[in-house]
Amino acid sequence: MSTVAVIGGGPAGLMAAETLAAQGHRVDVYDAMPSPGRKFLLAGIGGLNLTHSEAHASFVARYRERQAQLAPMLVSFGADALREWAHGLGVETFVGSSGRVFPKEMKAAPLLRAWLHRLREAGVHFHVRHRWLGWQAGRAGATVGLRFTAPDGERVVDADAVVLALGGASWARLGSDGAWAPWLRERGVGVATLKPANCGFDVGAQAGRTGDTGDTGGTGWSEHFRSHFVGQPLKSLAASFTDSHGETHQRAGECMISATGLEGGLIYALSAPLRDTIETQGTATLLLDLAPGRSIERLRDELARPRGTRSMSSHLQSKTGIAGVKAGLLRECATAEEFGSPARLAAAIKALPVHLHAPRPLDEAISTAGGVVFEDLDTGLMIRGLPGVFCCGEMLDWEAPTGGYLLTGCFATGRVAGLAAAAWLARDDRSA
Repeated sequence: MSTVAVIGGGPAGLMAAETLAAQGHRVDVYDAMPSPGRKFLLAGIGGLNLTHSEAHASFVARYRERQAQLAPMLVSFGADALREWAHGLGVETFVGSSGRVFPKEMKAAPLLRAWLHRLREAGVHFHVRHRWLGWQAGRAGATVGLRFTAPDGERVVDADAVVLALGGASWARLGSDGAWAPWLRERGVGVATLKPANCGFDVGAQAGRTGDTGDTGGTGWSEHFRSHFVGQPLKSLAASFTDSHGETHQRAGECMISATGLEGGLIYALSAPLRDTIETQGTATLLLDLAPGRSIERLRDELARPRGTRSMSSHLQSKTGIAGVKAGLLRECATAEEFGSPARLAAAIKALPVHLHAPRPLDEAISTAGGVVFEDLDTGLMIRGLPGVFCCGEMLDWEAPTGGYLLTGCFATGRVAGLAAAAWLARDDRSA
């Protein structure tokens, strides 16, 4: 019986472990946390979004530049297969109004408990509070001399194969800190720089600030806006921006005002091209449509009506429905000249420029872009220069939006790595 070390107890690592155990191998799962699946549990606090029900072609396109590499994996284990797998654990799922797929209980904990029980019944051994430290110096071979910090001190482990499922570098307190990147680079493995994905953004200086009562030093929200509107949601919005390649991206949805900028679903959906544009140009201008259900002509005509003794705020609310946080944002970002012209104010409501100058820090992001490049992996996700070492999950160089795509990608790559590791162990020429 061959022994496989799976390093990382998130969805990708656990799927690899389950796949290998089903092939008759002894599997040892090492996780830095006191229990496996910590980030998985966090993802399920608001309702575990397992996958998405949209058509396969659209689903695969969500993986952007890496859809060609992930497409075969998602064919063999995509949304439908993932739902069937969950049903096998006794977890029924349903499709929400947005097409997202959730467990009926809307929680991650029951699924994780059932899964861990099944894994233990299959003979999988768990070693918690074991943080990988790379390889022991002087040991030959990629699957020997695996160093761990353990509760009783440092431990060195040898295995017949290794599956690395160490996650990205967001939410380090849950175990994914990206510390593995330099250790793989030292072994000649290509690792693309880890970057925030599905993240919020900091705003730069805004043009208007007609309500500004404080100096922010040229960046961020004004003190007046921040004190009144941080934490409030912006609902019924449409957003667009043109990236550094001249491509226009558009989304509808909602987001939230943060202390330093914007975050939430609408922003996360655009985060990859926004991040890349800021990296290239230093800034990105997001155009927000605050009244997507009204035409610019209608807004212009309504705003041109006499307002008499009413304040501009009352006039705005009465004629356009713009009030509260939307009105505050309009005053923050539109100029006094625009407020003085119905036509220009209508244009600002339909395309309010919000200048973004930086993504939020990597550790705050929902997920990570960058990681082990596919060019250094074979089709089974084995590192070409390290025979017997496989990679899966978020530590690979791919990204996807929220909506179930992240978890599906992790499950699918974990399964591929597990199957490929089992096939490699069955070979007579393992060094090749």
